[in-house]
Amino acid sequence: MKKETLNFKIQELGKPAILSPTALVNFTPDSKRVLYDRYINNFNATQKDKATPLSIEIAGPRKMIYFDPAKVKTAIVTCGGLCPGINDVIRAVVMSLYYRYGVKNVAGIKYGFQGLIPKYCHEVVNLTPEAVKDIHTLGGSILSLSRGSQDIGKIVDTLCRMNINIFFCIGGDGTMKAAELITEEINRRNLKISVIGIPKTIDNDLNLIDKSFGFDTAISMVVNAIQCAHVEAKGAPMGIGLVKIMGRESGYIALNAALAQNDVNFVLIPEVPFDLEGEKGLLKVLEKRLRTRNHAVILVAEGAGQDLCADNGLNQTDASGNIRLNDIGIYLKRKIEEYFEKNKLELNLKYIDPGYTIRSVPANASDSIYCELLGQLAVHAGMTGKTGMVVGLYNGEYVHLPLKSVAFRRRVDTRSNLWTRVLEATGQPVSMKN
Repeated sequence: MKKETLNFKIQELGKPAILSPTALVNFTPDSKRVLYDRYINNFNATQKDKATPLSIEIAGPRKMIYFDPAKVKTAIVTCGGLCPGINDVIRAVVMSLYYRYGVKNVAGIKYGFQGLIPKYCHEVVNLTPEAVKDIHTLGGSILSLSRGSQDIGKIVDTLCRMNINIFFCIGGDGTMKAAELITEEINRRNLKISVIGIPKTIDNDLNLIDKSFGFDTAISMVVNAIQCAHVEAKGAPMGIGLVKIMGRESGYIALNAALAQNDVNFVLIPEVPFDLEGEKGLLKVLEKRLRTRNHAVILVAEGAGQDLCADNGLNQTDASGNIRLNDIGIYLKRKIEEYFEKNKLELNLKYIDPGYTIRSVPANASDSIYCELLGQLAVHAGMTGKTGMVVGLYNGEYVHLPLKSVAFRRRVDTRSNLWTRVLEATGQPVSMKN
């Protein structure tokens, strides 16, 4: 996004005129902001640019709120794929609404946006502190999820029929795009419904968001898989542990897991193309590694090397419009086995794919703390009458960001220190392209 196109102004339904019932002393004023560019690299900026730096609104409870807690009705929806911490966020939203503001009407929408479309006949769940008190110990989502676009007009019709005032949307970039469209339709009808997004993507690839919930849990689970792969690789001559993990368009999980567990020798991510054949290709480099060290661990993100296995002819899309990826893990396993058999070399390869296991576990302690804070901050924003926004962590600060600013995926910058550190930790070549 070009700087001149950025706009971090948060929409409001109206002027907050009700004194907050929360027993707090330190409220957060709207005037408290964080600079968009903490590190200024453009020394040739004009004086005008320097005088009007972009800034982002800090999240937190406000002294004055927009909605009357005794009358407000809220709804929560979870969309996309499973991710550790969804239930923690649901619980945090319900508990904060109930105990901080005295809001008793919280509806849980089942099966994502499908739950707001009458033809599916999905039930609506009444969410109370008693109903959510133990859900943080469970994986998945108690509301379940679904993928795919739904009719925005019908979604808003249902919100109106249910008299919903605040709509909390938990999901990734696709969900945030849908929430933006819902906000636009609400604005077009001149309705007073707040739409608040809570970013969920296990790949940690939402624009501007430092870290999405579930990411820490995913790293710890991948570390366990790496440890197992390393043990297997060292347990036999010419042993390879091949681990495939999440990372459709970005390799953040792979990179951070490799740094957390320094047993990985090759990290393959979508942002860095590689060859299989040739002197610099993966197969030849892998052979050299095995001849010198007798074992190797390969960590591959699911979106890596799609150009290599494109001849499998898989060009379909899923319900969310994402291209169905070829299985790079199975493809690499087959190609490695063929190469070593062709060259009459011994090989003991173990393949591990822990993807769905990782997605469905409960959040670890770090993610649970993070999820609770995100849920609480989302409630504060909604009660204040803010809309068309997400709560998230940006440059170490919890902030309010417009939906459109985060509703697309970011990718690993291969010129960054993160990628350099991974190359140093693994010892793999800077490039495996001929």
